[in-house]
Amino acid sequence: MSHIDPRAIIDPTATLAEGVSVGPWSIIGPDVTLGEGTVVESHVVVKGPTTIGKNNRIFQFSSVGEDTPDLKYKGEPTTLVIGDNNVIREGVTIHRGTVTGRSETRIGDNNLIMAYAHIGHDSVVGNNCILVNNAALAGHVNVGNWAILSGFTLVHQFCYIGAHSFTGMGSVIGKDVPAYIMVNGSPAAAKSINKEGLRRRNFSKEEIAAISTGYKVIYRRGLTTDEALVELASLAQQYDCIQPLIHSLQSASRGIVR
Repeated sequence: MSHIDPRAIIDPTATLAEGVSVGPWSIIGPDVTLGEGTVVESHVVVKGPTTIGKNNRIFQFSSVGEDTPDLKYKGEPTTLVIGDNNVIREGVTIHRGTVTGRSETRIGDNNLIMAYAHIGHDSVVGNNCILVNNAALAGHVNVGNWAILSGFTLVHQFCYIGAHSFTGMGSVIGKDVPAYIMVNGSPAAAKSINKEGLRRRNFSKEEIAAISTGYKVIYRRGLTTDEALVELASLAQQYDCIQPLIHSLQSASRGIVR
């Protein structure tokens, strides 16, 4: 059953599905769609064009779907798309895309975005990610599934954060982070693989050992990227889990953290 507080302001063009709740003094703007079961707490601003899926919860003082401050943005009707089952905590800011980028910012399913985190224009966040308090993504950042960004992590524009990776508190990331890798520092440097995270996600001992071998190929052998890719390709013939590492190297547009 829907519950819209009478003190909320809902634009007539907004679409609210069955079971949506909107708290007092929240503003749901034009061209906003809220999926079934989504809860918007008090003092939230959602601007469109924005589509938010099912069973999300957005906490107070968050600003979702706002225009980007990118100076190239001239008011074009770009979008924000958010999937299902996300938790967006207090004071989070999420901007829509730009026509010079993807024209869309996109967030997948089952993510936890903690207090005061920022997701910049044209960024893509996958599924099952955690952005801890005050983590900030500049524009055009891509975050792979199951990545965890610890508190006060800063990510430069156009960087790619690989699946199952982990950033330490206060990491400053200016290059791509390969899948499975733990990084820390300012500037961020690779430390190891995210072994504990992989265990929790039911990777086998053999898969974790293979990923550890892949890490050593990239970071401990003194190989060039091309040389590392040759060895990783051989390892991938036995272990499919090595493919994300290969993809990380092949697609790195800014180089990888070292």
